Amino acid sequence: MSSPFPLAVALDGLGWHPAAWRTSPVPATAVFGAQYWVSLVREAQAGLIDLVTFEDTFGPPGDEPGELTGRLDAVLVASRVAPVTEHIGLVPVATTTFTEPFHLSTALATLDHLSEGRAGWQVRVSDRPGEDRLLGRAPATALYDEAADAVEVVRRLWDSWADDAVIRDAATGRYVDRDKLHHVDFVGEWFSVKGPSIVPRPPQGRPVVAALARSAVPYEFAAGSTDLVFVTPSDAGDVAAILPRVPGPMVFADLVVFLDDHAGTAWDRRTRLDTLHGSPWRPDALVFTGTPEQLADLLLDWREAGVDGFRLRPGALPYDLEAITRLLVPVLQDRGVFRTRQPGGTLRSRLGLPPALNRYEVPVA
Repeated sequence: MSSPFPLAVALDGLGWHPAAWRTSPVPATAVFGAQYWVSLVREAQAGLIDLVTFEDTFGPPGDEPGELTGRLDAVLVASRVAPVTEHIGLVPVATTTFTEPFHLSTALATLDHLSEGRAGWQVRVSDRPGEDRLLGRAPATALYDEAADAVEVVRRLWDSWADDAVIRDAATGRYVDRDKLHHVDFVGEWFSVKGPSIVPRPPQGRPVVAALARSAVPYEFAAGSTDLVFVTPSDAGDVAAILPRVPGPMVFADLVVFLDDHAGTAWDRRTRLDTLHGSPWRPDALVFTGTPEQLADLLLDWREAGVDGFRLRPGALPYDLEAITRLLVPVLQDRGVFRTRQPGGTLRSRLGLPPALNRYEVPVA
């Protein structure tokens, strides 16, 4: 029996295939309502999934012909889901390009408070053509250098309140011990931030920072600035080639999945979506199409190659999410590589990450 590995699900629209909305039993307008996202995350939670990520882009989606266009803000969606879920990690995408790190720090710290320690942040840069024009700004340069500085500022702001800064002394009228608030005093090429934050330190100390990396510069950024990196290998040999490029963070392999009890049915669904799309869809990650048993074989093969866990992207929602939670998870449980009950604690502890010590608070010897 192998030790259990973590499993994440990436949520985007009505599925990752650009034509998924055209066959979904869910109305396309549901993606603009809270209940749709609540139901998806509750399904993932019932399947004992460790975390869900919420996709976002600075500009509107719709790069693919016929793709569902328009989306809600990922951080706000996660904040809406937080009070009506428990246990499962909530990791929205938020861009560092044209976004002030002070605003990012407060929004994500708020999410961590609302979720009682289940928040994360998938860092993204906004490099698609025309995104700068949405704000009337000049094109950004050195996006990943800027992102690294933004992550540093955000983490400093999360540390700018001591864990015991709030004292609530009614007798003296002192709500906060001001000696427990710290200026971050960051000065860099893109940001000059004094601090402190306006939000008390998050329950996790620092929410989990993640990123998707597919090439040299993002690999370097992820290795130096994240706790968790999502990568897109094509096979087990590719896993072995990628791992040395991202030392330090946990590594999850991404897969798009079309999953069914019968491989032929899964292929029929995928083929129908490709036909509606007008051509075979080729995303950045490997597309798996088949049965839960076949997917379990692949996951164990890649795990043997060295990845820490997996993030599965459902090809069509809600179908492939339910296939993950109700078909794949039992197979993994039968093989002894997935939990059978819900663990408690924060997202950091669930992933086995070390506690985030406050850089401004010197432990007393």
